[in-house]
Amino acid sequence: MNHNHKGGIVVTVPVLVSILASTSIILFFLIPFLSSTCKCPTTPSSQIAQTPREYQISPTPEDIIWWKLQIRENQLDDYNEVKNKLRKGINPRTREQQLQDLISFKGISHYEEPEASNHTTLLCPGELLVEEHHSNYGEPWAGGRDVFEFLAELVRLKPEARVLEIGCGTLRVGRHFIQYLDSQHFHCLERDELSLIAAFRYELPSHGLLHKRPLIVKGEDMDFSKFRTGFEYDLIYASAVFLHMPDTLVWVGLERLVNRLKPYDGRIFVSHNIKFCSRLGGEECTKRLSSLGLEYLKKHTHDSLLFNHYEIWFEFRRSKR
Repeated sequence: MNHNHKGGIVVTVPVLVSILASTSIILFFLIPFLSSTCKCPTTPSSQIAQTPREYQISPTPEDIIWWKLQIRENQLDDYNEVKNKLRKGINPRTREQQLQDLISFKGISHYEEPEASNHTTLLCPGELLVEEHHSNYGEPWAGGRDVFEFLAELVRLKPEARVLEIGCGTLRVGRHFIQYLDSQHFHCLERDELSLIAAFRYELPSHGLLHKRPLIVKGEDMDFSKFRTGFEYDLIYASAVFLHMPDTLVWVGLERLVNRLKPYDGRIFVSHNIKFCSRLGGEECTKRLSSLGLEYLKKHTHDSLLFNHYEIWFEFRRSKR
């Protein structure tokens, strides 16, 4: 019942409930029509990783689905190298032309003498600035990320782990480990001076990794005397290195490394082949490894994420005693 009270209207509770119910019904039927006008792109929730894995390193299946969806929705899946030749910027130059400009003119804008040496904090050689060293591996530079993801994911590497690379070169692989690991937890033994120059004078500064303080030592003959004692590694790896070394030197190196590998949980990975072992014969190789306190576990085939390529890796660990 409605009552007049000083010119106002009082609505009883039953009437109010009836009005709200009617409004809800109307909105229920209108919402689909209102929302249908929205052109916002949507991605099915099943195609998005809701909770990232702890210490995620490699792309998840959900990441790959998302990537393919973006390629398709942006009509980028019909790439043709001739039709879509990557275009350069306003001053297109090849690496060779860039290098010549750097040598002749020290770049586009540069300080003249005597100011020329007063403004560059970490002076870098021109051939490194144009990244000529990225073409020295016989395969795409991006393969470094492939190796990192494969090894780090396989051993479930955590940032606090300790890693040693035998022959890190110009850090094609190593820079990814350095970036992922805690400070001072990446170590490397490298013999080639030009590679070390590229690592220290271009790769570390250009990727903002100086603060990670990797221990990169110039040395050869598998000499680890400059590395700290009592520092056990979770992962030791040699990417396409042992196949270039005399078998006897590889065995010397393994003997020196075994006590630096974390007992049982630590892993040694060797890529491409283990002819230093197979040339002895299967049974003799097993005995030789056993005498060092090592055991062979298995062979892995790893596919590249970006290009049609695979690598073979061999896995070892310390023997249980």
